[in-house]
Amino acid sequence: MRELTDAERAMFWRARRGLKELDVFFEPFMRDHYLSLPANEQAMVAKLIKCEDPDLLAWFMGYEHPEDPDLVHIIQVFHERLGTGHDA
Repeated sequence: MRELTDAERAMFWRARRGLKELDVFFEPFMRDHYLSLPANEQAMVAKLIKCEDPDLLAWFMGYEHPEDPDLVHIIQVFHERLGTGHDA
């Protein structure tokens, strides 16, 4: 794997969550998929990471859906890439 840029390292650090339930999504996604995303989807991940943990958990579990179509899309990408079978 190539050396990460400072911005990429910062993104990986911000992806670490306070809830283990969210780390189940973020850790493997960031490790295995983030760097291969196109720039527009990486920007969506950056937007997603800024959201509050309770909202993220509700969205990832499919209990609620974000209003922002970018967030809907990137959560779906997480589920597709991780094989979790949830739809956003």
